[in-house]
Amino acid sequence: MTHSFEGAGDGTRAVRAGLPEPVKHEPTLPGPVFAAHFHLPGDPTGPYTYGRDENPTWTHLERAIGELEAPGRDGVETLVFASGMAAISAVLFSQLSAGDAVVLPDDGYQVLPLVRGQLEAYGIEVRTAPTGGDAQLDVLDGAKLLWIETPSNPRLDVCDVRRLAEAAHARGALVAVDNTLATPLGQRPLELGADFSVASGTKQLTGHGDILLGYVTGGDASAMASVRRWRKIVGAIPGPMEAWLAHRSLATLQMRVDRQDASAQVIAETLRDWPEELGVRYPGLPGDPSHKIASQQMRRFGCVVSFTLPTRARADRFLDALRLVDDATSFGGVRSTAERRGRWGGDAVPEGFIRLSVGAEDPEDLVADVRRALDESAK
Repeated sequence: MTHSFEGAGDGTRAVRAGLPEPVKHEPTLPGPVFAAHFHLPGDPTGPYTYGRDENPTWTHLERAIGELEAPGRDGVETLVFASGMAAISAVLFSQLSAGDAVVLPDDGYQVLPLVRGQLEAYGIEVRTAPTGGDAQLDVLDGAKLLWIETPSNPRLDVCDVRRLAEAAHARGALVAVDNTLATPLGQRPLELGADFSVASGTKQLTGHGDILLGYVTGGDASAMASVRRWRKIVGAIPGPMEAWLAHRSLATLQMRVDRQDASAQVIAETLRDWPEELGVRYPGLPGDPSHKIASQQMRRFGCVVSFTLPTRARADRFLDALRLVDDATSFGGVRSTAERRGRWGGDAVPEGFIRLSVGAEDPEDLVADVRRALDESAK
């Protein structure tokens, strides 16, 4: 049994979410339960039978994430997975079958083209459209599932989740939103009408760059039962240590998110005002194409800023010149990272495109580091 903390602030909810009722002499957050099996005399009833199906450490974390994604809402279920892609795959492959059609963004996470190939191999029709301008509306007719990624990674376009969800439901389609970049403190897709909120907990949710994790939160019992069945079949489960570390990390989520997102705003403004035109994208900038819709559906704008340097060589020099920002992939960690995104080959971005994930360092130091690296790389 856990408290919902209805009406509580984000910080209170993040610190308290998913904790069990206090028991004298027991820890407030019980340690990880390492168990492949449990004592199970007689009929196999009860919550914990076998380690691929359930684990008490997952239960605490799943309740915690559910309280962040859909506070105060009954009937919402969360399932945790071994990675974000495990969670994404669970929704897609549990809800779709041969002959169905799915709508994906054509500017989403770079693994989605691989997913498309697998879906098509199973006889599923895949349609794509850009995130910006709600373009996915144009290819919705007859689809079984709409997959939204907003803000999109890495270009940070935003679509109107409410509008898309209403249109999809009117056509009989389910709606899933990849909420990785926003986090539940930035955006609550279920409140915006989505059936599933899916995310990589590897990123800002856990925020330390040291675990892989994913989750699916949904309010439809039948749909979530299918996702659970898929997890059981595939076995894409998190280890108890990873689940415990993730729950431990949630306690600082609001502090990390507020620090990182505020610093990202400052970095974005610095890049916007730079003498060169850098094509800066950040939903929190008033002049950004995404700002109007983002302001209506997001409570925070995220820790990722993107911009484009004129050449690949200039981008490489910029990354080499940074001292406080690690040249690494992924995003959302307390240590700032940046990369030339085109090096992976899966994103339709210019060679000089930089994705910068703003960490928890002092913003003044980060601004100074970025400005110095821009100056040095221009020489």
